[in-house]
Amino acid sequence: MECGGERTATPLGIADLSERFTSTLTASEQRERLPPVALLQTSSKKQISAVLVMSAALFLSGCAGALFKVKPAIELPPLAGNVKSGSAGGVLIRVAPLLSDEESQDLFEANLPLAGVLPLRVELDYESGVPLELKRARFRMRDGASREWKLLSPKDAISRVLKANEIFAYNPSSRKQFEKEFGSYGLDLKTPLTPSERRRQGFLFFQTPDKQALASPHGLVLIIERLPQAVEIPLD
Repeated sequence: MECGGERTATPLGIADLSERFTSTLTASEQRERLPPVALLQTSSKKQISAVLVMSAALFLSGCAGALFKVKPAIELPPLAGNVKSGSAGGVLIRVAPLLSDEESQDLFEANLPLAGVLPLRVELDYESGVPLELKRARFRMRDGASREWKLLSPKDAISRVLKANEIFAYNPSSRKQFEKEFGSYGLDLKTPLTPSERRRQGFLFFQTPDKQALASPHGLVLIIERLPQAVEIPLD
């Protein structure tokens, strides 16, 4: 302000002096000047963050094993019971009876029916002396209402199972192990059938048309195309 032609300094308030003084302090000195309540809040936030990080690490390390305990594929017994079959020209296709919920869980532990996934055990009996390519073969399924059931790869079937069981947090190595063990049950359609391998078996995994849980399907028909001869095999 001006007084009698002379400029005088404006008096500084207490708040202004405090602000100027605080701005000259280092970060550590400013923390030391915080009131006890503010210090407690800062400390609590750090502790909570540390606990969350440690909990996540412990959770993931605890999930280092397989997500589900899958039985070794070599323990599959021979096909028995009401086996369905059909010849596709050079190969006899045999289909085992549908697994019950208990049998499915005994093999895979995971609840496939809940995920809307039907595991179908299939056996290929080689009848020809000429190597038979399977890569072009097409396996389809239709139910009594003429609805198509989608064929899933083992990995896609696993994705359906994890989603249905609401499993979203897991160790990546655990999923890889589950994929390896579960995938060992899949029917190999990439390798040709030759005289050196007279029989091959495995599972095909089909998804329900509405992606809902499996509920006593009726009128199921397995359709195999793009082999020397197309064939339809009623399953019930």
